[in-house]
Amino acid sequence: YYSRSEVSNSDLTSLKYQLHPQLNFIKDKDRKKAFHLGTLVDCLVTEPAKANHFRHTVDDEQYTDAEWKWGKAQLEKLRKAAKKDPFLALVLAKADGQKSFFNPCQHFDVGCYSFDLPTRCKFDWWLGSFGGDLKTTTATSQDQFENAIDFFDWDRSRAWYMDLTHSINPAMGNQDFIYAVSKTANKVFFKKIIRGDETYERGREKYLELAFKYWLFV
Repeated sequence: YYSRSEVSNSDLTSLKYQLHPQLNFIKDKDRKKAFHLGTLVDCLVTEPAKANHFRHTVDDEQYTDAEWKWGKAQLEKLRKAAKKDPFLALVLAKADGQKSFFNPCQHFDVGCYSFDLPTRCKFDWWLGSFGGDLKTTTATSQDQFENAIDFFDWDRSRAWYMDLTHSINPAMGNQDFIYAVSKTANKVFFKKIIRGDETYERGREKYLELAFKYWLFV
């Protein structure tokens, strides 16, 4: 998936930081560590068959004993939360993990401009007509989690995913969701996103600006 050439939300993020390097305040080593640990949690939750519990590896990614224990603790938080959350229980039991979509010619309208881009995305969870994302977060309250959605552009990601799948089939991508496991508290946060709501519209505005610049500059 990562070797493909279609435009992804991550490509839009890279473009954002090229254009506005002052916004890239997270150090490379911290970003790599977050990706390293996020990959572990994603695997344990959405692709458990890829997790080698004996070697503590995910594909070629090696983890320490402490990191592996931490990752399993995040999984247990989700399982515990699912006992009181029927939708999360359904997601953990029934959703397809790491489902990819590709549109070789997605159409965009920005102001008086129209253009097409080849696009891609990969859902952590897919439920047939919509999907969702799994995050780890330092948030310890719902308000902090909601702020993180805007601050880290998770709204842009979700709108991009929703509209990409919707461009393939209008029956898809009309809602979305985020579950976030707190790294510092025994909590799991949830956000449902509906096409046309505030979170979707804010994210759509963000990605359209970057998609337009990508079409112009790249």
